[in-house]
Amino acid sequence: MDAEVAIVGVGTMGSMAAWQLAKKGVSVIGFEQFGIGNDRTAAGGESRLFRTAYMEGPEYVPLLQEAKHLWRSLEEASDNNLLTLNGGLMIGESGSLEINTIKKSIHDFALEHEVLEGEQAKKRYPQFTLYENDVVILDKNAGFLRPELAVVSAVQQAVKHGAKIKNYTKVNDIVPEKQGATIVTNEKSYHVEKVIITTGAWTLKLIPQLKNKLFPRRLLLTWFAPKDVSLVTADKLPIFARMRGDFRLTGAPMLDGSMVKASYTKDPSYIDDPSKLYRDANLEELERISESVKTLLPVLYPDPVRASAYMDAYTPDNHAIVGELPDTSHLIIASGFSGHGFKLSPMIGKILSELCIDGKTNYHIQHMKPNRFFEAANF
Repeated sequence: MDAEVAIVGVGTMGSMAAWQLAKKGVSVIGFEQFGIGNDRTAAGGESRLFRTAYMEGPEYVPLLQEAKHLWRSLEEASDNNLLTLNGGLMIGESGSLEINTIKKSIHDFALEHEVLEGEQAKKRYPQFTLYENDVVILDKNAGFLRPELAVVSAVQQAVKHGAKIKNYTKVNDIVPEKQGATIVTNEKSYHVEKVIITTGAWTLKLIPQLKNKLFPRRLLLTWFAPKDVSLVTADKLPIFARMRGDFRLTGAPMLDGSMVKASYTKDPSYIDDPSKLYRDANLEELERISESVKTLLPVLYPDPVRASAYMDAYTPDNHAIVGELPDTSHLIIASGFSGHGFKLSPMIGKILSELCIDGKTNYHIQHMKPNRFFEAANF
């Protein structure tokens, strides 16, 4: 037996699972086809948003609250600054599904927040164009994460506790057996008791049975130069989700002294083959985001100064797939986070560790159960 647990894909979720398992004394071997902290899936772009007043559903709030504590724990262990809570602005039309869900999250869990109205909102946040029917909500436990450093930090902590990480090692097959499973890589085969599959947009390469249930999609992130630098620093500009009609502009303040991230993330395009991701931006994409920035975020010059494409795996209901795969207790999956998983990642790592060690978790993840898409399959 080469290890108790193998982790295939040591990115966002895999790094956190490795950290949580290794610090509990479990022998772990991780396989990553690229380098640690790479930008080939969902962890690139210098920042990711952390929110608790959650438009994706109030069922996530307890997981997010626990995730915040785990981020602090990883910061303490690694001595790295990973999470900055500078607040989060949620701006959308009164009565919209997103705003109603945010309000429900706040109500159900008594979240610390502030509702800004009319001239008060315009005076405090002149960076945005606000309309008469807009609702402006400040989530006081929101901010931004440093994704690449977070992944590297989690892996280094896992290694510190005894984990072995095989980077630039491609897994070609996972073969379940009566006692454990065999991992077939481009170098050699490994035998382990359990396997965690955290391969994001690449998941269909190993689990083709999830076709039509899991979809790799391309996320284009864009950055803009500010007209007034003093208005876009982290103490003046919270992270934001600016919703208007069918458009959603999400972003973070200036972190590097020259650019503000503001991206259209609501409806990413589909990808046939993750290995052939188009990393550039086409003219139509740039024109669409430019027009929206000009209209909704006039503090920025509307032409993007940088554009980069990344990937994530999406499900039909935009909730992840987390848990044991059907017909086997040896294979556990965590994929399909649908563009909103990074903030949850240390919590998902903890849940995966519990599933490996105890065969169950007491955290509420019914909305992420694999069996909602299929009852059984021959894996």
